[in-house]
Amino acid sequence: MKIISTLPLSVAAALMLTTSALAQTPGKEGVAAARTTNGVANWTTYNADLKGSRYSPLDQINAGNFKDLEIAWRFKTDILGSRPEYKLESTPLAVDGVIYTTGGTRRAVVALNGATGELLWQYAMHEGRRSAESPRALSGRGLSYWTDGTKRRILYVTIGYRLVSLDADTGRPDPEFGENGVIDLKKDFDQDLGDLDTGEVGVHSAPAVSGNTIIIGAAFREGFTPRTHNNTKGYVRAFDVRTGKRLWTFHTVPKPGEFGYDTWLNKSADVNGNTGVWTQVSVDEELGLAYLAVESATSDFFGGKRPGNNLFANSLVAVDLKTGERRWHYQLIHHEIWDLDNSSAPLLMNVTVDGKPRKVVGLPSKQGFFYVFDRATGQPVWPIKETKVPKGNVPGEWYSPTQPIPSKPPVYARNGVEEKDLIDFTPDLKKKALELTSKYVLGPVYTPPIVSTPEKFGVINNWAQGGTNWPGGSFDPETGIAYVYACGACISSTGLLPPPAGLSDIPLVVGVAGQPVVMIKGPGEGAGADSPAPATPPAAGSGPPRLAVDGLPLVKPPYGTISAIDVNNGTIKWQIAHGETPDFVRNHPTIKAMGGIPRTGQATYQIGTLVTKGLVIAGENQFTRTEDRPRGAMLRAYDKQTGQEVGAVFMPSTQSGSPMTYMVNGKQYIIVPTSGGNASGEFLAYALPSKK
Repeated sequence: MKIISTLPLSVAAALMLTTSALAQTPGKEGVAAARTTNGVANWTTYNADLKGSRYSPLDQINAGNFKDLEIAWRFKTDILGSRPEYKLESTPLAVDGVIYTTGGTRRAVVALNGATGELLWQYAMHEGRRSAESPRALSGRGLSYWTDGTKRRILYVTIGYRLVSLDADTGRPDPEFGENGVIDLKKDFDQDLGDLDTGEVGVHSAPAVSGNTIIIGAAFREGFTPRTHNNTKGYVRAFDVRTGKRLWTFHTVPKPGEFGYDTWLNKSADVNGNTGVWTQVSVDEELGLAYLAVESATSDFFGGKRPGNNLFANSLVAVDLKTGERRWHYQLIHHEIWDLDNSSAPLLMNVTVDGKPRKVVGLPSKQGFFYVFDRATGQPVWPIKETKVPKGNVPGEWYSPTQPIPSKPPVYARNGVEEKDLIDFTPDLKKKALELTSKYVLGPVYTPPIVSTPEKFGVINNWAQGGTNWPGGSFDPETGIAYVYACGACISSTGLLPPPAGLSDIPLVVGVAGQPVVMIKGPGEGAGADSPAPATPPAAGSGPPRLAVDGLPLVKPPYGTISAIDVNNGTIKWQIAHGETPDFVRNHPTIKAMGGIPRTGQATYQIGTLVTKGLVIAGENQFTRTEDRPRGAMLRAYDKQTGQEVGAVFMPSTQSGSPMTYMVNGKQYIIVPTSGGNASGEFLAYALPSKK
């Protein structure tokens, strides 16, 4: 393990000049409160605050001038690793004029001058084989910040699953934390991982820091073709921010004698894993509760080795911030077999329901359900009904007869794929869509997977990447409205087949009848600086037939939406298609012959929203070229009350993470992480033109 920590003297001097002129007025320990003081406004956690809001009250950039934004500075991440990265997902922090972020295939940490983008310091760790074997080798989604008013620390998790505490001013590891500033998270894990280099666990979300407590989750390989059902268990742990001492562990798969163990029939809790918390943890510091959005158990599409409902998989769990003890939980999916894992950070919201103030927690989902609970008790704010769902016929599978379906708010995204969802621009297109789908099973969200056959390849669904994914939602505390992007055309087909010898000990994994079953890797695997060179992509023609009709998406628009959900009354205030119509749709002969169609929005799962005093802001994730601009993408702003677009500015690349905003020297900036296609990772900082 090799550590790189740099701080050029000239840059160190610049840092001192930058920070000394700014007010440092800490809130309670561990939290630098959002504020505007002496021309400075901060963004101190991944989601702006521990409530997950992604909200800032800044309004220097507004509906009247958004279109005038210019790129103030940009920072390429190519130098932060052995090769460029093409999936930059980090949301930077802004603390007293300094930008902190992860980036690059080494998952390096950098500090940048918030006014100029100049590099102040860099820290990176060379972890060798441990990094190369990591299931989550992307550059990370961000960092955490802590201060007691004197000490200032930046905390993050490396590719190899180590927790590091850095001095925010110098980038040097804190000698009082762990072992020379580092904690090996693969140790003291209440389970034996065997070899620490190859033991399957990692994470690339940012730790949650509240007071003196750091909370860390876990993540694993994608669950399409897992090697074993007896995978690592995704326990959640808390550590002391000063010393690194472990404070508590919450067993997301209960141990014998613990609550929920009996929901794993035949003692299957002992020999199954996953159930990590790989998204952000939210915290209510007044109630002393941390909210854990727990993912699925092994594996995503076959659960025959884990009969029962499988707590705390697919649950929202509130734990005591000091002890880690469960206060309440709600399981959103029983015995999950659809890859509908909890991927969004819980939103902690103060609203008014039926004329009474309520402290609630909401969770957007891949299903397009927006679950809302009382934050203290876990009781649903509006009824959630156990609803009968179809039982499948996969050999060896166990099925829950019901699933919880919220009554309010209404579904805000495509919820399964049925005949009514198919493309119907023309009768001929609809006919071709019906012909294509005759080789598949269609149905609502909880239609069970099938064994793939030549007659029926699988179930067409929007399970894995539909609805709202890891960028989650945002919340406006002024109005009680949540804003969530959802993908409406992120569909795929899923069928199951027995794996070949040596691939997996799970009886059925994802495959297509008539084709070899192979190991499917996720986007976070093999992406790090220490990983082998990327493998050659599969040959053309592999996999099931493309889910398209004459080159157009199989399902009708919108392909991507932003919804404004009024949490005061459980209604959808407005919904718009977000993103320019893709070139291959807009320029399609059939569409041109029709005289065009309304904007479709774009299909992606990587769009996060930012809310300010008057705006909802989000960029596009697909490259397009229109008559009035070159190939690229747009950063768009909408009136948060009406959804009307009020401005847009050009981005040379596409948004691949969630934007944030801050102020330094009296000037507001918006940073957008961009990457994708042939464009490697880059942070774009927008601001209004300087007055001459």
